[in-house]
Amino acid sequence: MSQAGAVLLDIEGTTTPIDFVYRVLFPYAQAKVGEFLAARADDPDVAADIDGLRGEHARDVAAGRHPPEWGQAPAAVAAYARWLMDQDRKATALKSLQGKVWALGYASGALKGQVYEDVPRALARWTKAGKAVAIFSSGSVLAQKLIFGHTNFGDLTPYLSGYFDTTTGPKGEAESYARIAATLGCEPGVMLFVSDVFAELEAARAAGLQTALAVRSDTLPTSAAHRPIMTFDKLT
Repeated sequence: MSQAGAVLLDIEGTTTPIDFVYRVLFPYAQAKVGEFLAARADDPDVAADIDGLRGEHARDVAAGRHPPEWGQAPAAVAAYARWLMDQDRKATALKSLQGKVWALGYASGALKGQVYEDVPRALARWTKAGKAVAIFSSGSVLAQKLIFGHTNFGDLTPYLSGYFDTTTGPKGEAESYARIAATLGCEPGVMLFVSDVFAELEAARAAGLQTALAVRSDTLPTSAAHRPIMTFDKLT
């Protein structure tokens, strides 16, 4: 693997402990989404999320799934949103809604983003070296900015050049990574993508990116196809 000129990072299991997502962020959204929708359902941005969830619900029904019955009332929308969260669905409208709920938690101090201790060092090192550093996550751009703007190591957003979510495309498709490289003005071959998910790394490799497998747990397998790294301190 040649030295990268730009770095693209996954979040969950790569920069941030998976437990933070599933034991802190998701439960907070589950608990607060009903209250949030009751207060903000008429806001245009929230109404757009609700419209997106309505479409997602119709697709679930057409596919023979059995989601909670759809209704326009906040309680019914919240019930469906919770159902999607229980399945860890990567629906764009759900992720957008979650980000808005989390924004209130960060603003109140109830939430604080978590990153591994090597992440701030790496971001500072890469930025000092003139590398563009960006994020690609299934979580919304808002959610990404909130995590890195309110971390246990302070505000890390000055180190980041871009944020990409599922509006760019699925993380398992090569075209998404080609779009990101083009947006950042980088040739794919000089960009390094780091993730803990094999399918994402395979898609990035197919687009011509360099890849590294984040191994943040001893229980995760390594890969001959993608360089395994236990810490960002090993990445230059």
